[in-house]
Amino acid sequence: MSKLRRAVVPARGHHRGKGVYVQREWLKKEFHLNLRISSSGVLLALVYAMVFWATRQMSVDQFYLPAGLRVAALLLCPPRTWPYLIVGEWAFFAQARFHLIDQYGLAWVVLASALLMPTVAAIVYLHRRRLAAGNPAWLLSIAALSAVAITALNQGLAYLLMPTLHDAVSWMGVAKYIIGDYLGILIFAPAALLWKHRHHLPRPTAGTGMMAVATLTVIGVLGVTAMQLPADDLLAKSSVRIAMLLLAAALTCMYGWRGAAISVAGLNLTIGLTLESSGLPGSFDPVAFMAQQVLAVTGTALLLLGSTISRYYRQFNAHDRLGRQAASLVRTAHLASEESRREQALRMQTIGEDIDRSLQMAADLLKQRGYLAPAMDMLRRGASQSRLFREQISMVYPSDIEYAGLYVALQSGGVAGAWDATDRVARPRFSGDPCQLSLGLQLAAYRSLVDAVGVMLKHESGFLRVRAHCGRRGDSQGIVITVALLDPQRTLTAQTVARANEVLGGRALAYGGNPRCRRNRLRLVLVETRQPYRVPSGLSIDQITPRAVL
Repeated sequence: MSKLRRAVVPARGHHRGKGVYVQREWLKKEFHLNLRISSSGVLLALVYAMVFWATRQMSVDQFYLPAGLRVAALLLCPPRTWPYLIVGEWAFFAQARFHLIDQYGLAWVVLASALLMPTVAAIVYLHRRRLAAGNPAWLLSIAALSAVAITALNQGLAYLLMPTLHDAVSWMGVAKYIIGDYLGILIFAPAALLWKHRHHLPRPTAGTGMMAVATLTVIGVLGVTAMQLPADDLLAKSSVRIAMLLLAAALTCMYGWRGAAISVAGLNLTIGLTLESSGLPGSFDPVAFMAQQVLAVTGTALLLLGSTISRYYRQFNAHDRLGRQAASLVRTAHLASEESRREQALRMQTIGEDIDRSLQMAADLLKQRGYLAPAMDMLRRGASQSRLFREQISMVYPSDIEYAGLYVALQSGGVAGAWDATDRVARPRFSGDPCQLSLGLQLAAYRSLVDAVGVMLKHESGFLRVRAHCGRRGDSQGIVITVALLDPQRTLTAQTVARANEVLGGRALAYGGNPRCRRNRLRLVLVETRQPYRVPSGLSIDQITPRAVL
């Protein structure tokens, strides 16, 4: 029995040891908790402590820069380095509050120093996934929660651990600390988040950087100007600060979140450092406090506006990219269809040539045997049928378009004969040089014009007028096709409009246009990026159309 007990006890101890090991591994995995101390981490703690001390020397309670430094450091540094940041802040508070132990007590010095950074770290950690999802507006939630939490800790601990200073804790003090911390966070945190996500944002151009530097410079000059104005000239000072707000709003509207992060930081820092205040710790200036409340509201509005502009800009870019991909797919399908038709036309042409040779051989045989009249009649009928057959081949694929251009293919192929046979299509009017366009665009224009005339002939009565114009503008080139009723008093029917949109919409999408039906006319614009024209050198469409298009 005793052996059994001795066997059981180590087993329990073994399981407890295994459980502790699993917990350690979980902590290391989730929070990167590692007891090893690195030299880079110690250096980070020292740098953070020195920068924290420097920003505290420049701050008052109404404008507290260390609050922004705290959030910015947590945003920039990965969670595995947060313990060093916490140690760095503890080191600063240890040397700054050690002499206050006799005055305020050890409990307040320890708790008021140890709880601030971990509280903000927890708030930032809870928002990491939302910020990583690409919505920087959640930074305002971090700023507000951090300001409220830090103020609640400071005031709450002061009230609980300093019974003699209950009168110093007031709602006005709470508002003062919240506004000061919030403004400090709005100075550093947006810029830190912008730097962290710099690889995921569009690369700024030289003009963007120059515009941002110029705007910040003007804001700084206006801030110094407002500080130099007489103290009793409140109207002039307010006007100068409104001009600064307008510059920040303009930069936000132009560049979205990037402009808002830069302009809000520059605006808050400039106004905060140029406000008239005593500069003493614990001081309170009512005039400055009113201006800071306006700054807090303005900064929040600008950051929300910048975030909204950037979000809609990303959505627009996504839709535009999908639209270009769809147009590319439609263009590729159109060119593949034309390639198939071209091969079919070549096979039909070969068959037609074989038929012509067979008829010629039969006619020669009849002539040799003395049947001259039947031979001549066979040749006449064969020539007529061959011409009709070749017109039908040109309807399948207009080979003339590769060598003579769109207009020649429309006037010499089977399309011209079909239009003349209806006695309803007036002589087309063409202008411009279609040979400057790519073969793919010319083929799309050919099919679109044929389909547009077919729709009008089927669903409308009366005579038609056909026009086309090729041209260039900037880096774009294209063609404008118009098919209209000769009678200007008439209007296209709803059936014609619906059918035109259905038939012509695909090709128009492929080349950046859409069919428009207005009054008595149907108008279609096809556009492409300007490219040099190359004379066809072979029978393959791949040699005529660039690989990027195919």
